[in-house]
Amino acid sequence: MAFEPISLLQDTQTQNGRVTILTGAGISAESGIPTFRGPEGYWTVGSEVYHPQEMATVQMFRQRPFAVWEWYLYRLGVCSKASPNAGHLALVSLEQQLKNRFTLITQNVDGLHLRAGSSPERTFQIHGNVSFMRCARECRSAIYPVPETLHRQIKTDKWTDDIANLLKCPNCGGMTRPHVLWFDESYNEEFFRYTSSLIVAEKTDLLIIVGTSGATNLPNQIADTVFRRKKPIIDINIEKNSFSMLAEKSPGGGFMQGPSAVILPDLLTFQ
Repeated sequence: MAFEPISLLQDTQTQNGRVTILTGAGISAESGIPTFRGPEGYWTVGSEVYHPQEMATVQMFRQRPFAVWEWYLYRLGVCSKASPNAGHLALVSLEQQLKNRFTLITQNVDGLHLRAGSSPERTFQIHGNVSFMRCARECRSAIYPVPETLHRQIKTDKWTDDIANLLKCPNCGGMTRPHVLWFDESYNEEFFRYTSSLIVAEKTDLLIIVGTSGATNLPNQIADTVFRRKKPIIDINIEKNSFSMLAEKSPGGGFMQGPSAVILPDLLTFQ
């Protein structure tokens, strides 16, 4: 069967099928946000240089909470300066067309999908959102926005009492932590929509994967579930990866190579 992505989308909508979008760092890179594992992810504390896989851990937060927060506030500043691109906006348009037959599952913590207009109800932020924080002591599960005055931290900023006070838990007064999934933590439903994502995968009629190569567990489970159910998968990326190979093996699915900000608007204007 020839790969005809536009016809595939038309057929899915005509048959009242469910479309799930799975996005990763690639779609945000086109808005100018460096990928997590790129040079901007490294962080220097004193004379030591730490990798993202070292910084983004519970262990590092317990050892160097201020250094971890400084790193995340810098990343938040980068994200706050970025704007949603045409790829984000195309997904908003698709959600408006499909309504409850649409789910967006994103690995990105930058919040660009929500800022573009994707609805919080249908957007599963499975790795959290850097614009939010929660109590590090877990006095309660409430999630609080990081104060806007901290959204423009720069890399040379130093930790101050003023910053520390702004990052206190409103309930117990203890330190907060970034509302993100760290490398030494596990997915859960309460914060990261783990169970909901798997349920959606079991009901998906078409999966569109954008800008991710499958380096984490839950996205792989989602793709494998859709593939096992013999549903089509479209993978959009600037280079081939494990998801593109899975997509090409799926019935009617395939790989579309190129920037998502170019491909998604063309692909999703199918009415």
